[in-house]
Amino acid sequence: MTTIGEPEWLERTGRRVSVRRRTRETDVRVTLDLDGRGEASVRTGVGFYDHLLATLAHHALFDLAIEASGDLEVDEHHTVEDVALVLGMAVGAALGDRSGIRRFGDARVPMDEAIAGATIDVGGRPYAVIDLPFRGERAGALPLQLVEHALEALARAAGATLHVEGRGRNDHHLAEAAFKALALALRTACEADPRRHGVASTKGVAG
Repeated sequence: MTTIGEPEWLERTGRRVSVRRRTRETDVRVTLDLDGRGEASVRTGVGFYDHLLATLAHHALFDLAIEASGDLEVDEHHTVEDVALVLGMAVGAALGDRSGIRRFGDARVPMDEAIAGATIDVGGRPYAVIDLPFRGERAGALPLQLVEHALEALARAAGATLHVEGRGRNDHHLAEAAFKALALALRTACEADPRRHGVASTKGVAG
């Protein structure tokens, strides 16, 4: 498990965050606006991963820009994981003290024969349970075993409890349904709750 570490820099204005994390293996820059319109520009060097992340932004109504370079000549692992970590950092930072939000979200999404569900709590407790039984090894350039790894890294860095499950005969459909379900769950969880004052926790603080 990769240590999250500190970003090289992080800037926050309201619920808009820009963050950069650089290691010997990857250089990742993310700009995220939780109150966007679903516009995305994603370049990781792993085409199907770009598609999944752009899909996430579109359905969550987040504006998202990702620029990543990594040691793809070794394999895709470091790039996929580190992009998810930095995206998770951005989500956590954009939520600030997590006051005034709905906190929980849940969604199920079909895509042809596949169906996936995501349930999330963005209250500051990092944990992930992922059950996506892919049949093959890859979808495009993305090794499918890294989907679980990416979702776990995102949840950990965001301070979120995430459960994702699904089934389907087509791996592309299953992965895309999972990211769409996550997007809708995130959208609900991160939305402002007009009746909520402070943190949605009986403890009075996140975590």
